[in-house]
Parts: sequence; C-alpha cells; structure tokens
Amino acid sequence: MTSEIHMTGALEPRGSWTADRCSVAKALDVVRTRSALLILREAFYGATRFDEFAKRAQLSDPVTADRLRELVDDGILEREPYREPGQRTRQMYRLTEKGAELLPVLVALMQWGDRWLQDAGPPVQLTHEDCGARITAQLRCERDHEIGEGEIALARTSLART
Repeated sequence: MTSEIHMTGALEPRGSWTADRCSVAKALDVVRTRSALLILREAFYGATRFDEFAKRAQLSDPVTADRLRELVDDGILEREPYREPGQRTRQMYRLTEKGAELLPVLVALMQWGDRWLQDAGPPVQLTHEDCGARITAQLRCERDHEIGEGEIALARTSLART
C-alpha cells in the first residue's frame, strides 16, 4: 500500500516548477536536528530546566545549550528566570504557542516509530485523560473529515509563483 498526493487543477507538470518556498524545508530549518526534537519531546513531557533537558534527552551540556538557544531564537521556547533559595538566578524554558503547535508532529513521529521501529511494542503511550483512549495523529480537513489514502489534492497557490 502506498500513498501519494495527487495534483489537481490547472497545474504544470511537477517537473516544471520547484518548491523553493517549501514549508517543509523551512520547518526543518527550525527543528534542524535530532537533539532539537528530543528537547521538544522533553518540553512536552514537562521538562523546564536545563539539567532536565540534558539528562532526559541524554545530550551533552554544550549540545543542550546550543539547541535551547536555537529553539528560543526561533520562538519555539521562551526563557523565564527562576531562583531557588540561596542560589543564583537561572533560566527555565517553556513552550510558546508556536512550539506547542509542534505536538501533532511529535505524536505522528512517535506513532510511526511505534509501528515500524518497536518490535516489542511502544515504550510509552499517550492517552486521552478524560476517556483513557489512545491518542493518534490523523489527517483531517478543516471541516473535520478524516482524510484517507488518495484523498489529498495538491494545488499551487498564487504565492508559489512569486
């Protein structure tokens, strides 16, 4: 079983235009590395402090510092000062609205990894707190129809021509 996006409408053949304004490429420029995605995973799991990110994601301090700085610079995380009694002021990190909107991306990656890469089954499960049902990533249109295989049309916008 394979899926592909079918182009519809008055489009030139795909080989005649390039995706030089590609949103996927731009998104990858923001979450550029494996370590950035692992830090995001930990932020969704509740980590807020540098040491939590480094330990839970199993990253070195320099890598953790670089990724946190990049994610802050890109508006995915924001810094918030905190101070433990008798200690110096430090920074905690919280997801911004922009960062929080990456949750479906991580859920989809997790779901794919659970299915294709975990022979013994998923190491963790995400469930709906209200009913206990397992959470899945799904494609839905803005009218809330579930999208099945072969039901996606690709149409260039006028902005794609500029």
